[in-house]
Amino acid sequence: MPIYSLEKLIAETRRIARDYRNATGKSLGGVSSEIAHFDACHNLGLDPVPVGTQGGYDAVGHGKREGKKIQIKGRVIFDEEKAGQRIGQLKLEQEWDSVVLVLMDENFEPFEIYEAERAEIIAAQGNNQSKRAKRGAMSVAKFKAISELVWTREFGEEEEVWDNQSGS
Repeated sequence: MPIYSLEKLIAETRRIARDYRNATGKSLGGVSSEIAHFDACHNLGLDPVPVGTQGGYDAVGHGKREGKKIQIKGRVIFDEEKAGQRIGQLKLEQEWDSVVLVLMDENFEPFEIYEAERAEIIAAQGNNQSKRAKRGAMSVAKFKAISELVWTREFGEEEEVWDNQSGS
């Protein structure tokens, strides 16, 4: 049995990551990804896949996401004015149903979570023939434009928090 709960460890990780960034001006590699995985699973009721599981997804859904295979991406937004922020590479060739993007503030706390279905992501990548798009790279702005806001710090998860898809 672990000495610390996962919630306590993630809270300490947030503190250490924030303090490290404040002291050095650099981010600790991989930390935001681990925090994003925890936050997505915790706030959206997802089950993380066991470590070492093969596949292109990080979690499996419940409820309205029952059985969905979900990739999880995270991005800390230190400066909202800075253009061109990108999310991690999407595993386009692997099996998954949707991608969840957890946006965190400078304290590594989540403030918004977006979800995009595979079809929207593939269509968006198909419209962009750049080398980055072919490798599964996408900007935060582009991801937000093709996705649905599914969770906010203020309201939690709601059926329809906000949908930026025209005609929805």
